[in-house]
Amino acid sequence: MKRLLSLSTLYPAPGRTGFGRFVARQMEALAARGDWEVTVINPIGMPPLPLKRYASLRAIPALETQGALTIHHPRFTLLPAISGPINPALIARAVMPLAKKLHAEMPFDMVDAQFFYPDGPAAAAIARALGLPLAIKARGSDIHLWGANTLARRQMLAAARQATALLAVSSALARDMSAMGMPEASTHVHYTGLDRERFQPLERKAARQLVSAIPALHVWSTGPLLLCVGALVPIKGQAIAIRALTHLPPDVRLAIAGTGADEASLKALTAQLGLESRVQFLGAVEHDLLPQLLCAADAMVLPSEREGLANAWIEAIACGTPVIIPDIGGAREVVQNAAAGRIVERTPEAIAKAVADLLANPPSQQSVSANAERFSWSANAEALATIYEKAAAKH
Repeated sequence: MKRLLSLSTLYPAPGRTGFGRFVARQMEALAARGDWEVTVINPIGMPPLPLKRYASLRAIPALETQGALTIHHPRFTLLPAISGPINPALIARAVMPLAKKLHAEMPFDMVDAQFFYPDGPAAAAIARALGLPLAIKARGSDIHLWGANTLARRQMLAAARQATALLAVSSALARDMSAMGMPEASTHVHYTGLDRERFQPLERKAARQLVSAIPALHVWSTGPLLLCVGALVPIKGQAIAIRALTHLPPDVRLAIAGTGADEASLKALTAQLGLESRVQFLGAVEHDLLPQLLCAADAMVLPSEREGLANAWIEAIACGTPVIIPDIGGAREVVQNAAAGRIVERTPEAIAKAVADLLANPPSQQSVSANAERFSWSANAEALATIYEKAAAKH
């Protein structure tokens, strides 16, 4: 059995169990195979002053076990909105003693980073210190956002040149990485996984009645239903989805699942447009309720500014719910036919037109769901193990 040390700044922990859940599922699936033992280091940034919005992070334990995984939560000092370009160095300095201690106790065979920034350059420093091969995964915003920052870009390219394997969540993202100057020969497309037992079609009317009866949701029981799933931040584009309602019949409603800094402004926009009776803010939806909510919707609308290949796209399609998304990241790798949904411009008018088209010509849930058959956590883990085996053998 080989041993992997995985660095991820986004990972579930007590008090924020949904934070980076897709990373945890990938690591759990890899560990479940039996050929890789996985140890995760989840660095938690804390400001030097006791700011209120970081208070809950203090309760996260330094060490915990999640199934077969051992998770370490060391702290590193960050300066909110300031230290972004130097966060990799801050993380590496804080994590290095722990990484060396763990490696001395029982040597690792490989180091990986679950995001290209800030995780990638920090993991590169750790891999160099331990003399181990390195893999870095790109997921979208880490390339598109931080790649535009000169100092971050320089660190990312240096880490990419050091890495034995680079992973991208879509072919489109792999092309963006190549255009940025990252070595194409070592880049592998590694699609997200999917919990196929949870995300599968439940007859829409039955799902709608179910979620309308759950007190935590209380979604409207009748009329066409659109759904947005994602953090309430500007790049997700919920404001565009809200504005699209002004171009649709009054019986079409929108449920928004998620929390974030943009919540107040989105609610203000809803009131400004007189749409309070047509837009519902669900807040954070429990993980176990999300499949039923997705099945209940006639379409999932997510007008993001940028994505690699969003888990929300795959989860919606697996539930038989078509998606309406912009031509970003791996959108064309997911929406490969009309049953899967529509790829549109990021405008309220374009979204409204796509909604009207899908409501007039609804695909069967089974035909939508068929587009997700290639996604599973077992396939994800198998591909990851193969990539890592080859990378470790090259070192």
